[in-house]
Amino acid sequence: MPKHGKKYRKAIEGIDLGARYEMPEGVELALKTSVAKFDETVDVALVLGVDPKYSDQMVRGAVSLPHGLGKDVRVAVFCQGDKEAEAKAAGAEFVGSDDLVEKIKGGWLDFDKAVATPDMMGKVGQIGRLLGPRGLMPNAKTGTVTADVATAVKELKAGKVEFKVDKAGVLHAPLGKVSFGTEKILDNLKTLLEQVIRLKPSAAKGTYLKAMTLATTMGPGIKVDANSVRKHLEGGI
Repeated sequence: MPKHGKKYRKAIEGIDLGARYEMPEGVELALKTSVAKFDETVDVALVLGVDPKYSDQMVRGAVSLPHGLGKDVRVAVFCQGDKEAEAKAAGAEFVGSDDLVEKIKGGWLDFDKAVATPDMMGKVGQIGRLLGPRGLMPNAKTGTVTADVATAVKELKAGKVEFKVDKAGVLHAPLGKVSFGTEKILDNLKTLLEQVIRLKPSAAKGTYLKAMTLATTMGPGIKVDANSVRKHLEGGI
């Protein structure tokens, strides 16, 4: 078992880490357990009742959080012609076609998100093995393969979150910074949950949202009562 410092031990005093809390209290407790000197990120982990090995049970999508993520997002756009000017005007830091592909082949990956126009996907596919494992591969389901590069760039820089359930049926997503406070993190969480619920596969049977855990970068996991989620999404907060 790892040894924790005095600040950590004091932060979790009186908190039952085995209990399941209502959503608002869970967010509040997760923020309370933040002890790092930097502004930690708040993350959520959702255990879904799906079997991702079947394509009709895959849960993947994106959502724009109302309060963003509180971080600068560096965007690379694969496009050509007039689209290059559009992407730059929207705030993309890196724009190009063959030159950008070659740069990445050489090992450069100094960006956070990527967008591509449909006509560029043949070339982007050449670097899929480099982008895919890092979650950087543009995808039509998350709105990052599009002719409307300006909108895609603006949404990503404003805090659009992409998510995908993993092989174990768990979906991880950031919700913002500890400095946001309970209300803003709660708003972002509600927006994310509403989108995840909308994307419930028709092939998924039984309980869809099985468990939820909230945690800051350095903090412990705070369990949320999954059965209470619908109540809070319907205005109970």
